[in-house]
Amino acid sequence: MTFSIRSFVPADLPRLLALNNEAVPAVNELDAEALASLALHSHLAVAVVDDDNVGTVLGFAILFVAGAEYQSENYRWFSARSSDFLYVDRIVVADGYRGQGLGQVLYDAIFRAARRLELAEVLCEVNLEPRNPGSLAFHDRLGFVEVGQLSTKGDTVVVSLLAASV
Repeated sequence: MTFSIRSFVPADLPRLLALNNEAVPAVNELDAEALASLALHSHLAVAVVDDDNVGTVLGFAILFVAGAEYQSENYRWFSARSSDFLYVDRIVVADGYRGQGLGQVLYDAIFRAARRLELAEVLCEVNLEPRNPGSLAFHDRLGFVEVGQLSTKGDTVVVSLLAASV
């Protein structure tokens, strides 16, 4: 099985929403309007698909650059410290497809985009509370290092703020 990256299309929205909300608490829950708005205002919103069935989204990522009008606590933390980054707001891979290289395919595209934009680093956060050990290990393998921690959502979530050089 081989995979490709493509931009979101409107017909993807129901599948993207389902994937996003199945990934809670690793990402926050969204409704269709919030997800559509997030994708619309992002710098880049990409889906990973099986080359044999490009209509079925198996994962996705939504990315922002510095200077966006985006109110995420995590994004604002990074923005206060840097202006030379590509921020991964969310990256999600469908349950049955984890461990098959789709996260790597998405991150390869993310780092290509950062290089194309001549940005210094890729930034993201991963939950410490509730803990997301698989994502922490994955990001460590990709070369991300912790640059801070942040308690969010009324102290119900603690995230590790991560950076990787481009």
